[in-house]
Amino acid sequence: MSGGFRSRSAGRRSQESARNQESERKGQKNSRGDRRGQASRRGGASKRGPATRTGDAAREAAFDVLLRVSEEGAYANLALPALLRERKISGRDAAFATELTYGALRTQGVLDAVIAENSSRELDRIDPRVLAALRLGTYQLLYTRVSSHAAVDTSVRLVEAAGQGKAKGFANGILRTVDRSTPQQWFDRLTPSGALEAAAFRHAHPAWIARSFFAALGLDSESSPDQLAELERALESDSARPTVHLVARPGELSAEELALSIGGEEGTYSPYAVYLDEGDPGQLEPVRERLAAVQDEGSQLIARAVAEVPVEGDQGKWLDLCAGPGGKAALMGALARIDGASVDAVESSAHRAELVRKATDGLPVRVHTADGRDPGLAPGYDRVLVDAPCSGLGALRRRPEARWTKSERDIAELTTLQSELLASAIRLARPGGVIVYSTCSPDLRETRGVVDAALGDGGVEELDAAGFACGMEHTGEFPSVQMWPHRHGTDAMFFAVLRKK
Repeated sequence: MSGGFRSRSAGRRSQESARNQESERKGQKNSRGDRRGQASRRGGASKRGPATRTGDAAREAAFDVLLRVSEEGAYANLALPALLRERKISGRDAAFATELTYGALRTQGVLDAVIAENSSRELDRIDPRVLAALRLGTYQLLYTRVSSHAAVDTSVRLVEAAGQGKAKGFANGILRTVDRSTPQQWFDRLTPSGALEAAAFRHAHPAWIARSFFAALGLDSESSPDQLAELERALESDSARPTVHLVARPGELSAEELALSIGGEEGTYSPYAVYLDEGDPGQLEPVRERLAAVQDEGSQLIARAVAEVPVEGDQGKWLDLCAGPGGKAALMGALARIDGASVDAVESSAHRAELVRKATDGLPVRVHTADGRDPGLAPGYDRVLVDAPCSGLGALRRRPEARWTKSERDIAELTTLQSELLASAIRLARPGGVIVYSTCSPDLRETRGVVDAALGDGGVEELDAAGFACGMEHTGEFPSVQMWPHRHGTDAMFFAVLRKK
């Protein structure tokens, strides 16, 4: 809710699809712990076909994606671009559809609170098609400059076109009531009383995620204005649209050459990073020729750290234990080629293993389809990366619906898997070898909790990871590195460096 109500940046909106291509990779990585709706999440068109016939292409597209997310577990950042291509929606209509879709999904918890305040039925008793239309209408009333009449009328027409004509009066009544108060009046009325809970509501996050961020930031006093301001900055950045980060393949193209060729800007930390403000990165010649790829700068730093930590007697035997979909494996492979080393890349999913093969084609990388907890490989690796499946809380800005679909209950299951994968990595490393443990989540249970448990077993010691973060500052109070969008412009990634005794 930062940035003011009823505001919209058309220029930024038109870049949304390009800026979210990196999240396809994140979505594939983080979906390993979530097995619901795997087929639909590949982003193809819904088998049910278009749900509406109103003549309003942008709102129909947004409506259908919201329905797929709620009913089929689809990933919006995959489903929306596919639907726009299928229906040949472009230009201003595509930009408007993008704004409505991602905006309504990002603020869903707030929208639902406003709808529930004005509904005679519990939300779970409202037909999903009616609820999707109500969310779109309420989003337009609270967060955009769309006229009240247009927001209400088009939403009611969506209800009718979806075969819910009997609910037209119900939807119209709710939206007319919402429109009788200003957006600020609704927020004042519904904001929770607790300081942390209020901050979470203002920035459209579940309270449990705000509490997780609060702890991961090293904050300890919810009554401190300075600490709450830090949390608010983190939550605000978590809802901002990210800049596209590209990686120049080492040994083939420098970041300077890539930036000059595409009109981008060299990255702040990674020596291979380039920032792209606008455009479709998939259409860039260096990307088409596989000289560059889309990869968050934080992800680049983690893969680089694996290659940079000193290892006495390095024999060039490297391992990526959780390689799908292949971004870090590709960067490790490029660095390994320079160093005369080779990489074994393990991925449990056959589909993602194939993605790793495509990403690392031509590099000294061998892909194994196996469970990283017991991959059937002989121990003795000099360098091991464990980019563990995680909750993905560090990449919420790339998947707008994820903050409302994830559950704190999932973390216990994930930390068990993460600990088992780290234990496997330690077994496979040789004495004196290094293990880099990373997640795209700042939650302390998935980061320091897993690392500290491994340290407690006594087989490894922790090194100062900040020394391998290319000058990045404010990375936390521990030897590990915790990145943040509001501090570093990266996803909220974590990595720790361990050495096997």
